[in-house]
Amino acid sequence: MHIAFLPEDKAILDALQIRKRVFIKGSDITHEGQSPQSAYILRAGWACSYKLMRNGTRQVINFYVPGDLIGIRRLLLSSADDNLCAVTRVEVGEINVEDLVEAFDGNGRLAMSILWSTLRDEAILVQHLVDVGRRRPIDRVAHFFLELGSRLALLGLGTRSAYQCPLTQSLIADALGLTAVHFNRVLRQLRELKVMTFHEGWVRLLDCQRLERLADFDSSYLR
Repeated sequence: MHIAFLPEDKAILDALQIRKRVFIKGSDITHEGQSPQSAYILRAGWACSYKLMRNGTRQVINFYVPGDLIGIRRLLLSSADDNLCAVTRVEVGEINVEDLVEAFDGNGRLAMSILWSTLRDEAILVQHLVDVGRRRPIDRVAHFFLELGSRLALLGLGTRSAYQCPLTQSLIADALGLTAVHFNRVLRQLRELKVMTFHEGWVRLLDCQRLERLADFDSSYLR
């Protein structure tokens, strides 16, 4: 669970889980237009949210890693405005909306923890908007891998400089507004600069300070 959750908050969320569900790689967990009735704790595996355009193209919006609480923003909408997909085989704990709202009553700490989680997700999306709007391709790729490393380090799932990443180059390129060919070219540039590598599911950030300067990266929005 996110670092903002105290042990007692985690216990409440665990107790609220009405069932565990497993989704195979590539399957949708929720669909755009679906009435949101549940939030999910991602217990294992990776997921992503995406929008599907009428012409069949897809825009990846965000990625979720084990420990993330997902679907909270959707609870305030009459219907989901995006899709949630299993990038790998995933296991989620499903939380009923009404049970979650009831748990907020008299538990301000839990409510604030949930709010923090939602605001942190919004901060990540702000950075992704800057990625596609203002950062050069090499900067946005560097920023993406630095951000992912920081997120995983906070959860104890790697370090800021080395971690496993099951995401395909195509998925990451989609999220960053690049073609797969352009993304591969940028990865080669970063490798030739001897600042990072992404090979066989492993990311190694060889010179974090140089990468942070290149991407203008400040991890404070993640904490």
